[in-house]
Amino acid sequence: MNILVCVKRVPDTGAKLLLTEDERAVDARRLGFTISPHEECAVEEAVQIIEREGGEGVVLTLGAAEAEEQLRDSLARGMDRAILLEVGDDEWDPQRTAAAIAESVRQQAASGHGYDLIMFGNESADSGDYQIGVRVAHALDLPCITGLKSIEIRGGTLEAKREIAAGWEVYEVPMPAVVTTKEGLNLPRFPSLRGTMAARKKPLDRASPSHDEGGLRLQRLFHPPDQGKQVEILGEGAAAVPRMVEVLEKLELLG
Repeated sequence: MNILVCVKRVPDTGAKLLLTEDERAVDARRLGFTISPHEECAVEEAVQIIEREGGEGVVLTLGAAEAEEQLRDSLARGMDRAILLEVGDDEWDPQRTAAAIAESVRQQAASGHGYDLIMFGNESADSGDYQIGVRVAHALDLPCITGLKSIEIRGGTLEAKREIAAGWEVYEVPMPAVVTTKEGLNLPRFPSLRGTMAARKKPLDRASPSHDEGGLRLQRLFHPPDQGKQVEILGEGAAAVPRMVEVLEKLELLG
């Protein structure tokens, strides 16, 4: 099994984001960076599959030179090699990003490094576009299943499950295929000291993707207004019961 996992360098989830003065970027001077939780699960699943089936795990990202940090982290978790599609500070929308990834996959296939499975997180933790995996699958004419919580490899067939309100949707598709995974698929491992040391020596290839025009343009970023909270003390002890009943009836929580 040869597996490609695509990740994205994003600000630490839960961190307070400050914007630049022109409101066109996040002020990253005091931020830490990571990959999205969904992508952590994709990396972990790829490592587990290769541990069972054998093969090679490749991690890829499109971003600035600093994104090498996230690639090395994935290598420390068990991936075998990395690819950095290095770009500048200009905005890369989902259309351009997917086109660059698809072209990289084609080039690697032409050089004898094709993939049985291409994995993405269901969405990134910053922009949450939900588009990259689907766009790459369309560009490569491959089957695509999104939002997965279970993956099984059976010969040349991928069996995958998506959780829904009524239970599970089960899919079977031939490989090669593209999937997007959700947090909860597995419990990602932490990089060990040994893995971190080994990651420094694992190969990391760099490429500069072509700067094709995309379909979206960033206008500005903004913080949504804080949701106000109101607290009302209904009373103390038994004296609060009539008022509590009144509130519950108003909310239609009492029959």
